[in-house]
Amino acid sequence: MLKCVNRYTGSLQQLLLIFIIINFTTKQAVSGYRFGYSESNQKRWARHHGYCAGKTQSPIAVNPARAISLHMPAVDMIGYHNLLPYPLKIINNGHTVSIAIPKLSEEQLGKGEFMPYTSGAKLPGEFEVESIHFHWGDKNNRGAEHVVNDIRYTMEMHIVHRNRKYSNLTEALGYADGVAVMGFFYNLDEDEGLGLTAISRHLHLVPEAHNEAILNVTFSLSSLISGVDVDKFYTYKGSLTTPPCSEAVTWILYPDPISISAKQISRFRQLYDVEEGALVDNFRQLQPLDVY
Repeated sequence: MLKCVNRYTGSLQQLLLIFIIINFTTKQAVSGYRFGYSESNQKRWARHHGYCAGKTQSPIAVNPARAISLHMPAVDMIGYHNLLPYPLKIINNGHTVSIAIPKLSEEQLGKGEFMPYTSGAKLPGEFEVESIHFHWGDKNNRGAEHVVNDIRYTMEMHIVHRNRKYSNLTEALGYADGVAVMGFFYNLDEDEGLGLTAISRHLHLVPEAHNEAILNVTFSLSSLISGVDVDKFYTYKGSLTTPPCSEAVTWILYPDPISISAKQISRFRQLYDVEEGALVDNFRQLQPLDVY
């Protein structure tokens, strides 16, 4: 069993299974290149974004037998039980569905409010939450980007964080220590994933690419991952899984899956992409992995 500390507070030292991958410093800006997920389209990514052919690309296949055990601080999740700032915006950008999280006002900051953030483990600093997005397939046995122990789950959620020492995500993507992404997996189940309800029930508001809408609800990050065994995770240095493929990401993957019902995943599959086809199979092919 994978064992590590990953609590909302604390700094205990316990065993963690970790992939050690060479850190490749990169600087690259985001551009507006329109990309696709077919095999032929993915092969063309590097023509427009050279880092898509880099040495520390994501996603990868996680093989527990090749993981390396290390002692390190816990991952602290600060403010994950707090409701996210209102209003949240749901966006279909033609490649995924994302939840944009607004910044706090000066008045809110003056009252002592703060954005949820994470630190500890192998994270090089404190990382503030930026957004949430998803990857899914048109079949139940595919959709997640990372493969864990030869299993590709139905869907994968990414909670994107920015290193607080950078003023915005675009700036952070130019540095190897700029971004942290937490990856959570969804497995088809008879029961609804309760944490996903607030999002899945609003997908009808953004049926087509470039649609966006304000959610009339807010929620906490901890509600999205309720029931996950957060004492188990893998971490490695990698990249964005979409162009520009910036090698600026510290990944933290939680292998304990979250439930998603057939009705919930069908709502994702009813969305449309930039080509007016079904928005499905929006996951990148697995990338080579060198373990040191």
